[in-house]
Amino acid sequence: MNPIIFLILLSFLMSLFIGKYLIQVLKRNRINQRLSIYLEDAHENKKDTPTMGGLIFIFPTIVLIILLLLLNKVPFSGNLLIVMFTFISYALIGFIDDYLIIKRNNNKGLSESSKIMMQVIIAIVFFYLFMISDNEPLLWIHSLNIRLNIGWLYGLFILFVLVASSNAVNLTDGLDGLAGGLSFIAFIAFGLITLKTTWLDGYYEISLLCFIISGGLLGFLFYNVNPAKIFMGDTGSLSLGATLGSIAILTRHELLLILIGIVFVIETITCLLQRIYFKLTRKRLFLITPIHHSFEKRGMKEKDIVKLFWTIGLIASMIAISCEVLL
Repeated sequence: MNPIIFLILLSFLMSLFIGKYLIQVLKRNRINQRLSIYLEDAHENKKDTPTMGGLIFIFPTIVLIILLLLLNKVPFSGNLLIVMFTFISYALIGFIDDYLIIKRNNNKGLSESSKIMMQVIIAIVFFYLFMISDNEPLLWIHSLNIRLNIGWLYGLFILFVLVASSNAVNLTDGLDGLAGGLSFIAFIAFGLITLKTTWLDGYYEISLLCFIISGGLLGFLFYNVNPAKIFMGDTGSLSLGATLGSIAILTRHELLLILIGIVFVIETITCLLQRIYFKLTRKRLFLITPIHHSFEKRGMKEKDIVKLFWTIGLIASMIAISCEVLL
């Protein structure tokens, strides 16, 4: 455990250092969050807060993984390449989206079709790397002892998981510290679970990656908890969600991803239900979605909402880890 603790600490310190200067650079260049018209009154005090804060934990993660590989502290593996490819690729999609929003001075970044096209390309590359790394296209559910070889359809499964997980974290990123704290809990959980997945090629390296990202997220939360000095933006949220999805796929723990990310799942489902219900009835099922804003509308303090959702995420992750140990 000593290398893990050291890497978490090092990633934390690096992210603190990067965050201090990144915030200054972003403020100087007026790279600020654009607020939704539905939240301008409640979040008026946040309109000048810098965005693209995901860079705070993205840079340390990339640097530390490269250093570990160059120093031969961890071996290079195809599965580590897949996760890092996903991590960086989705960060780039988010960065482009954030950049366009800032440039246009509104909330219109990449079009939905452009995002989907980029995600399809990433899924195809993911599937190719997955297959040449001696992985099998199995829909493998350990807890139910189900193993189905679905061939090229596994590529569609990869696309679904990546799109769903990345957008789930993105939807949750609406309150100070909410998505960052939940992601920290999720990556710690998957780090511990991956350590036990000894049959996976590169399991130790992927586990270290989870802990490095966790350390970076701790540093990010130092600047992101209420009142937030910076937001992660799509640069961070899309990257975090897709990376969680890729790790769940590689370790064959897609069901545990649903449990560990239960708050992300609830946020996504309520948004879908709201959209479907409105199309059918022209009425709203919830006051507003994502659902955390409904709690705000009902008068609950932002800090209390975040604490509640963190607690739910922590309990769900502890249950997931317990299930993995018992099974």
